[in-house]
Amino acid sequence: MNLETLLKLNRVIRVIGFDDAPFERHSGEPVSIAGVVCGGTRFEGVVWGQVQPDGWDATDTLCHLLIGGKFLDQLHLVLIDGIGFGGFNLIDLPELASRLERPCVAVMRRPPNLSKIEQALRRLPDADKRLQILRRAGQIHAYPPFFFQVCGEEPLVIAHALERLTDCGKVPEALRLAHLIGAAVITGESGSQA
Repeated sequence: MNLETLLKLNRVIRVIGFDDAPFERHSGEPVSIAGVVCGGTRFEGVVWGQVQPDGWDATDTLCHLLIGGKFLDQLHLVLIDGIGFGGFNLIDLPELASRLERPCVAVMRRPPNLSKIEQALRRLPDADKRLQILRRAGQIHAYPPFFFQVCGEEPLVIAHALERLTDCGKVPEALRLAHLIGAAVITGESGSQA
């Protein structure tokens, strides 16, 4: 059943939300990634992985965490906290949606400052390749309080789904929990900014 039908029938939407855990910049150490599965806003499971800071393996890592695992067949939607993990290890959003065969959404708390992001990317190796991946994620859609990029579904459908997946505030519960769990595992306690 597709997302739009689930919304119309008021069915539970199963989602996974990915966020990177706190990490020390310039340490070269791998960055941990928490993926939290929710049925609506109810916690159902976790996956855990690692990516290289400012590396190239984020898309592959998310695919490896889901393909062949127990959660993918249950999922209707994949949420990512922003488009990059561990700094600028960027998710190729169209590739992720194609490989997982699910709508994939990069959710942001506010519209990004694209000129500042481009300046930061220019300081890294293969800046043009990173910019290309960033642009492939497509237009940033604004449905306040949500700002997002999406591949695999219509923006209005995603906006309605994000409303259903958010308990309170501006962050879907799966992303909020991924943030809290990642912080707790790495630092010993959950952070206040979820």
